[in-house]
Amino acid sequence: MNIRSLTRGDGVVIGAAVLLLIASFLDIYSIDGASDSAEIPNAWGSGPLLLSVTFAGLIGAALIVVARGLPQLPKVAGLELGPFGIAFTVFAAWSALGNIFDPAGGFDNNGGLTNFGAGTGLILSLIATLALAGAAVATPLVPALKGPLLPAPKPAAPQPYGGQPQGGYGYPGAGAPQPGQPYGGQPQPGQPGQPFGTQPQPQQAQAPQAQPPAGDFSPFWFAVPVPRPLFAEDGSPTPIAELAPGTWYLAVEQRGPSLVAQTQDGRRGVLQDTSGIQRG
Repeated sequence: MNIRSLTRGDGVVIGAAVLLLIASFLDIYSIDGASDSAEIPNAWGSGPLLLSVTFAGLIGAALIVVARGLPQLPKVAGLELGPFGIAFTVFAAWSALGNIFDPAGGFDNNGGLTNFGAGTGLILSLIATLALAGAAVATPLVPALKGPLLPAPKPAAPQPYGGQPQGGYGYPGAGAPQPGQPYGGQPQPGQPGQPFGTQPQPQQAQAPQAQPPAGDFSPFWFAVPVPRPLFAEDGSPTPIAELAPGTWYLAVEQRGPSLVAQTQDGRRGVLQDTSGIQRG
């Protein structure tokens, strides 16, 4: 599981799940005139509340987070884990709302429990499940929630072959490629990009550059000229992401003519079409 693929919305889901777990240990009733020594049950003493609110919310949060962190989404009864988890969180919020309106349940019908109200545990459970469901539903729709929860890893220290730029995604550093510099060129100061696999012609007498031995590879930053699909490393035909022009990605491995690239959120995949890409 890759935690760098989690979004800010997933962070809200995790925080709401923690709040829901805390609420499960607090009183679910508020009884007028009850003494401080009165033992009022919490969610763990109420089967319907525990299953329909606490467990449903926690299970939904777990499914959402696990689905986001896995490269391949497993299915349950034909449904992907993410939508399955969202359905659980919405159900938990709906159940918590019903308990707020009628905390004593069927006991209200005997007319003897008019002094019952919602306790701290029920109130916090409703707040937590509403936050859970809201974040789960809004994350795919709100750009601010779709951003990565953890910052992208910094690039490795500069290497002799090609040089490694410093900075985060989108900031390849002072070694940014010149316009039109495709993958494979070894840029020199004052020279334009070179075609794939060629070496720049020196403008002045220079010592010949040593080439890395066959099979040697050093990670480097690159950008694509047009949107390109990124496929799973297991060979699945379904793309796991799309690389966009204007954004820098980290190439971590070369497999024949293809590259293994890492996205801003930490996911890895195979870029099969490397034609025209620009090196950082």
